[in-house]
This record gives sequence, C-alpha cells and structure tokens, in this order.
Amino acid sequence: MTPRHRHLLDHIRQHGDTSVDELARLLGVTTQTIRRDIRELEDARLLARYHGGVGIPSTVQNIDYDQRREMDSEAKCRIAQLAAARVENGRSLIINIGTTSEEVAKALRQHRGLRVITNNLNVATILSNNDDTEIIIAGGLVRNRDRGVIGEATIDFMRQFKVDIGIIGVSGIEHDGTLLDYDYREVRVTQAIMEQSREVWLVADHTKFGRHAMVRLGSVAQIDKFFTDLPLPPEAAEAFDKAGVEVIVASQPAT
Repeated sequence: MTPRHRHLLDHIRQHGDTSVDELARLLGVTTQTIRRDIRELEDARLLARYHGGVGIPSTVQNIDYDQRREMDSEAKCRIAQLAAARVENGRSLIINIGTTSEEVAKALRQHRGLRVITNNLNVATILSNNDDTEIIIAGGLVRNRDRGVIGEATIDFMRQFKVDIGIIGVSGIEHDGTLLDYDYREVRVTQAIMEQSREVWLVADHTKFGRHAMVRLGSVAQIDKFFTDLPLPPEAAEAFDKAGVEVIVASQPAT
C-alpha cells in the first residue's frame, strides 16, 4: 500500500463517503490517478464505489485475511513488540484471532515460562518452537480462511480458565469506544476471553477507528491497556480517557 493509498483511506474513514474530485484536490493529483487508486483499493476490498463517490466497504464482511496480514504490517509489528515487552516471563495468556495478535505471538517467542491458551491455530504454530512455552488449543470449529477456532465448544473451553492477560484484536473501534467485529461466533468467543482474563489488552492499529463492522463486541470500559501505532482521534481519546484505559503508542522509530 502506497502512502497516497493510506492517506486516501484515512480520509474516507474519518469523513465518510467522498467524491473523486474532492479526493483529487485533497491529494493534489488528477482524477484519473484517483480513479486508478480507487480501482486498486476496491480490488483489495478496502473501498467500495458508490454513485458519485467512494466509501467504506460492507459492514458484514471483513477483508481477506492474507490481505490484512500485509496491511500496515510494519505498524502491527511495532505494536506487537511494545505489547510483548510488557509481558513478564511466567505469565498465563489467552490470545485470540487476528493478524496483530499473530504478531504479538511472534514477539513472544523468546519469552520463558509462558502458558498460552489460544483459539488461533496460527498463534499456536508460531509459539510451538519455544520449548519453554506451554500451548493449549481450544476445541471447536476451524474457520478455514484464518485458521481461527470458534463456536459453542470454544466458549465452553475458554470458561475453564482464569488467566493473567487476555490479548485481543478487533475489526473496528467507534469513536464512542464501542468495539466491533464481523462474525457473531467469533465475538462470543472473544467476550468469553475477556471475562476470563484478569487484565484485557487490546492490540489494534489506527485503521480500526471508523471501521463499521456489524457486531458489537463490547466497549473500551472493558479494556485495561490499549496498544496502537498512532495517537487516538480526539473523540476516541476522550472515550478511552473516561474509561481509564492506559493507551500505549508504538511511535514510528526516528530515522
């Protein structure tokens, strides 16, 4: 994704449906260039074209998992490194489904004495090379597109544990602090993870703000720490502050 693509997406997430002419003026390029950008972003299911303009795509279907892995990967890595640095050796964790959650697992590979419960087969694979980490995999239905485990059996499994830290990702964050996702079954598992965690840590990059997924997961009032890559939008910052959430920003390293 180019810097112009990122700027274009950030503007639409903040301001809603936008015309091609307005985007061309904002970015200082021709309308032909903007239309080409829109086609590329639409092919990646990051934008949807409407009559007279473009906007955020469907609220009922997430972006392809492999594409999400590539999106803002450097920011996700910084977030993960910062979160992992706060995890002490010998702690118990639950890590849920998500590309940023997977990055956290990668950043935990050198930790010692961890006990990790997960409904994410990718997380289990990432951590399996560490002989000093005990991995417990939830039972349930494997969702092929992302190797996440979901369903009633998964919820029942999670309720057997009480861990130090639950590390979760989400698909969208409203400015009022509402947490959103796309799959009702996945949401119910994540809610169980939150209930069974003494502390809940949310890991999500700035693009999650303004993404209007359909299913309500909860609110930031249920979160203890939030790891992200950029300062929060003002409206969201107010909601996080009111909820007493500790916000930790993984700033871009100096060049």
